[in-house]
Amino acid sequence: KGLIHHSDRGSQYAAKEYREQLKQFNMKPSMSRKGNCYDNACIEAFHSILKREFIYSKPKFKTKEEAGQKLYRYLEFFYNRKRSNSTIGYMSPVRFEQCYYEYIA
Repeated sequence: KGLIHHSDRGSQYAAKEYREQLKQFNMKPSMSRKGNCYDNACIEAFHSILKREFIYSKPKFKTKEEAGQKLYRYLEFFYNRKRSNSTIGYMSPVRFEQCYYEYIA
């Protein structure tokens, strides 16, 4: 309940069939403002990193299953746990989250 699907204004997200799928799963659609690149800046930066470090630096995947497994390993075991991020004080996302909960405790 209350799940929001946020996207840019790409035609695939505005398509009738796509919006019907969102309704089917009780998801509320949300789109960036027209011509405002800052609405999606965080995810665009993440996609840039993902493409540079994972997609373009690896050989082609043989199957969708292989791509999914390797993407899971990259995100869960490298990106979230080991890769430092300058925006969050050169910590990994997991370490940053740990520090946050230690701070608010």
